[in-house]
Amino acid sequence: MMALGSAIGAGFFVGTGVAVAEAGPAVLISYILAALIVVAVMYSLAELAAAIPSSGSFSTYAEAGIGRWAGFTSGWLYWVMLIMVLGLEMTGAAQIFTHWFPGVAQWVVTLVIVIVLGGINLLAAGHFGAVEAGLAALKVLAIIAFLAIGLFMLIGFIPGRTQGLHEAFVGNGGFAPAGISGIAVGLLAIITSFGGLEIVTIAAAEADDARRAMSKAIRSVIWRILVFYVGSVTLLICLLPWNSVEMSKRPFAAVLEMAHFPGVGVIMDIIVFTALVSAFSANIYASSRIAYSLASRGMGPRWLLGSKVEEATHTDEETIEVAALHGDIEHGRTPRNAVAVSVVLSLISVALNWLLPAVILQILLNAVGMVLLIVWIMIVIAQIRLHPSLEAQGALSLRVPGWPWVPRLSLLGLFALIVLMLFNASGRAQLLAMGSLTLLLVCIYFVGEKLRERKAA
Repeated sequence: MMALGSAIGAGFFVGTGVAVAEAGPAVLISYILAALIVVAVMYSLAELAAAIPSSGSFSTYAEAGIGRWAGFTSGWLYWVMLIMVLGLEMTGAAQIFTHWFPGVAQWVVTLVIVIVLGGINLLAAGHFGAVEAGLAALKVLAIIAFLAIGLFMLIGFIPGRTQGLHEAFVGNGGFAPAGISGIAVGLLAIITSFGGLEIVTIAAAEADDARRAMSKAIRSVIWRILVFYVGSVTLLICLLPWNSVEMSKRPFAAVLEMAHFPGVGVIMDIIVFTALVSAFSANIYASSRIAYSLASRGMGPRWLLGSKVEEATHTDEETIEVAALHGDIEHGRTPRNAVAVSVVLSLISVALNWLLPAVILQILLNAVGMVLLIVWIMIVIAQIRLHPSLEAQGALSLRVPGWPWVPRLSLLGLFALIVLMLFNASGRAQLLAMGSLTLLLVCIYFVGEKLRERKAA
């Protein structure tokens, strides 16, 4: 439920229509290509998480498989992204709430959200899991209801459909009205919408039976996500003209209005509000665990560990099994200092969202969008390098299908995405922002290592 809740954020309900408007019906090709890449990457991550459950997740695996600098860079990149996203999610939720109750100040709503969800995250992981499962369930039920309504409209059980299948897929400019470039733009917009699945591997270390839980969760969640995304976008194309205003602005609400559902606007606001609150809670969890793991491995401030300070380093691939024991949350224990930092910084992030000029904010958001590509590339490289030693140890309870070609092809696909971004103005801006942030973190790591060596000497 955590993986479903994180991957189905507010962007799913808003961004899906934007991708369709960019590429037309050919956006289905974009979704299929994106899905193939994401499934391959997630299987690579799941193989590592099932073999080495760790709260540091991909950061731990990047350290063991690529180098300590990679673990540091990927971990803090992801943490920075989550902090930025926390502010955006709170701002969006507060704006919806004040639309319902205009007399309530936006900062009051933000503060209440932080206090309630921050407090839940300070409790034991089991309490957080119960709340997150409930919030995610509301989103999942909403999507299942939409798929059912859309299907009934498609086959004629519910009246309101305004176009035939031929018109939907071939009319209005053809199947691919924007050509290859439209498919590419759609692909770039879609690929990051699958972000959030990584959080399930962060949580794996706190499960009762991590290996079994990881193997079961990743297999089912990946395919459910694909059904939700690809199924929803197919129905949207069938029921709404791809170039209509409704498709780019409010596609799900428009379909429900066609089915003559009362109170559509309020229903969609409630769903998006729930999506934002759920994603905020899950990202508080993920950011605190990543920060705790980095600190426990000597890559972050030691006070993030709280009263129990332990530091471990491991760069030898032969000691992967030992590495799994370090940087993890003691069962039943919550990293309160790390949670508190995420909560405080999320409030600062909200303030920045209100205060920063639009241009600076857009640059930061562009950096956020590219983090996933960097992290996913490191995941696949780490899996390719660690797979032989894990197999020799007999540690693989879940394997990537089609080894060794599937991971290599997914890596090629990720690099192809970066090349595609060079031919798009927005993509180039993202590459510049992300490249600068990545380079800054790499420099911070090596400067820190030099200072540590001098101190030791």
